[in-house]
Amino acid sequence: MTTETIRTAVVIEDDPDIRGLITTILTQAGFAVATSPSGIEGVELVRTQKPSIVTLDIGLLDIDGLEVARRIRLFSDCYIVMLTAQADEVDILFGLESGADDYLAKPFRPRELRARIEAMMRRPRGGIAPEAPAVSEAPPAGSVATPAAAPAVGTPAAAAGNDRSFVHNGLVLDRDTRTVERLGESIALTRTEFDLLASLLGSGRRVRSKAELVRELRSGEYSVSDYVSESEERSIEVHFGNLRRKLGDDVRRPTWVETVRGVGYRLAPLQADLATPNESAAITGAR
Repeated sequence: MTTETIRTAVVIEDDPDIRGLITTILTQAGFAVATSPSGIEGVELVRTQKPSIVTLDIGLLDIDGLEVARRIRLFSDCYIVMLTAQADEVDILFGLESGADDYLAKPFRPRELRARIEAMMRRPRGGIAPEAPAVSEAPPAGSVATPAAAPAVGTPAAAAGNDRSFVHNGLVLDRDTRTVERLGESIALTRTEFDLLASLLGSGRRVRSKAELVRELRSGEYSVSDYVSESEERSIEVHFGNLRRKLGDDVRRPTWVETVRGVGYRLAPLQADLATPNESAAITGAR
């Protein structure tokens, strides 16, 4: 295995048997694994190892997993899978609100944990934006120079030609750099929040049901079944609640995320006072 293909994981778990089981699962899945029995040590391990994924027990002995997740989110956008012996919905929701991307109740099936982790790792990863050439070539004699194409305006999102970036009501999302800007201000999102927002922007005004979004986050292959539980749908609500809070979006007068009661979510309509020039042209052309 080359250095480029090695994936790193951190396991934060105080039970040695469960810690050993998770380590075996992740090692078999191709991860280099570092482990810690404590929350404080685990946070520092994440800081130094820079893992792609972290499994995190809620019931740690020093500080609980919720606080560990919050501290990790201050400097890392790694995927966090929360493991909890408490299957109550409120515990699950607290975990998601603290920054976790997914949760699994103990006792869990090793196959399911591996499937969920692999599903996460198939989702788009961050990348480096290609550098612009230092010197632009002059057009051949007799030809007319063509200006660089601006993001094409869709309805209602403005999407780049390769569907890797979106602009909507002053919100700019770039899939390649995994960045989001709101009216020029950078917004820090978890990976799940980013993926949900990108999915919504790419869908335009089409309504996305909670179940559909859950299955999309599973990335297809985590289809131990197509069944979506109420708690999984509720987790989508929590992620969108966190997303709205970070964007400063008003649920009653949404600028970006519109709730379709009893169904799911869709992109809010274009607003002329927030639209970019390209979006304004789309609004004008639609009249």
